[in-house]
Amino acid sequence: MSEKYIRKDKNSYRIIKNSRVFAKVDTLDDAIFLRDLLVGKNWNLDDFTLEMHLSHDRYVAVAKIDEKLHLLGKFDNKPNDEYLEKLIKNIRRNPNNSKYGLNISRVFEIFMVKKQIAGEEHVFGLFENLDDAKFTRNFLLDNSWNVDAFRQVEFFDEGETYKIVFVFDDMVYVLGTFDDLEDAQKNIADCRKDFLNKIYKHKNGLANYPHLDRLTGHIGELEDEFQVKTCDDTWQVRSDVEDPLKDIVFNLTPWQKIIYDSVNDTFTFDELKVSLKRYRSKNFDEKIRGHLDELIRLELIEKIDGENFRKI
Repeated sequence: MSEKYIRKDKNSYRIIKNSRVFAKVDTLDDAIFLRDLLVGKNWNLDDFTLEMHLSHDRYVAVAKIDEKLHLLGKFDNKPNDEYLEKLIKNIRRNPNNSKYGLNISRVFEIFMVKKQIAGEEHVFGLFENLDDAKFTRNFLLDNSWNVDAFRQVEFFDEGETYKIVFVFDDMVYVLGTFDDLEDAQKNIADCRKDFLNKIYKHKNGLANYPHLDRLTGHIGELEDEFQVKTCDDTWQVRSDVEDPLKDIVFNLTPWQKIIYDSVNDTFTFDELKVSLKRYRSKNFDEKIRGHLDELIRLELIEKIDGENFRKI
C-alpha cells in the first residue's frame, strides 16, 4: 500500500505535497482515500466543492473548506444537502476539534470571543456562558465579522433557540434566550430592563457581573437607548411596587436566582442537585444547602419535611 504524500503525526495523518498540507485525517485508510482523490484532480482544490463518493458500499462526503480538503463523514444512506451544510459549518467553527472552537477563549469564568484583524486583536464579546459565546462566534463567522448584521432577535442553530441581542460600541451582548421566536420578541423590553439593572448592580457592588465592566460608565446612554430607568439606589422592597415578590426575586444574588429559577413548585434536594449539575464544584452540596437556607430565610422557599421543599 503506497503512502506517498502521507505523513504520520502522533494521532493523525497529513497529506502533503511541496510542503503544502492539503488534508488532515485520523486514519491511514482515510488519508489514502483523500490522497487518491487529490491525485485524480491533479491536486487542484478548486475542483472540490462538496462531493459524494461511494467507497466499500458507503457514502463518503468530502468538501474543500478554508483551502483544505475535509472528509465530512461516512454514511450508510446518502445524507441530504441540509445535513451536509451543517457539517461544513461545524468544521469551519472548530476545524481542530478544540475545546471551544475558533475565536473563543476562557478567562476565569468569562468566555471571550475575539479575532485578529489586520494584525490587531479585536474583542467582540464577553459572556457568562459558552452557549452565548458560541452563538456570537458562529453568527460573526457566517457574516464576515460584521457586528452590524445582528438583528434584535437571531436564531442559534446549535441550540435551536432564539437569542435577544444588543450591540454597543462594537461589542455583542446576549440579553436572553428563548425556545421560540414569538416568546423572544415579546420579552425584548423585559430583557433590556434586566440587562440594564444588572449593569447598575454590578457598578454598585450589589452583584458580580464582570462581563459587563465596560458598560458601567454608560448607564445614562443605555437608559436613553432602552427608554427605561434603573431601580432605586437602595435596591430594597418598596411599598409602591406592584409586585413585591417580583422585586424580592430581582434582588437575589446570582446563585440565589439560579436556584430559585431551577426548581419546580415542589422539589427534593436531590432533584435540585440534578438541575444544577452543570455548576458542580468543590463542596457542591454544602454550597447548595447554604444558598437554599438563604432562600428559606427570605421566605421564598419553605422546607416541607426531610429533604422536601416547595416555593412559597
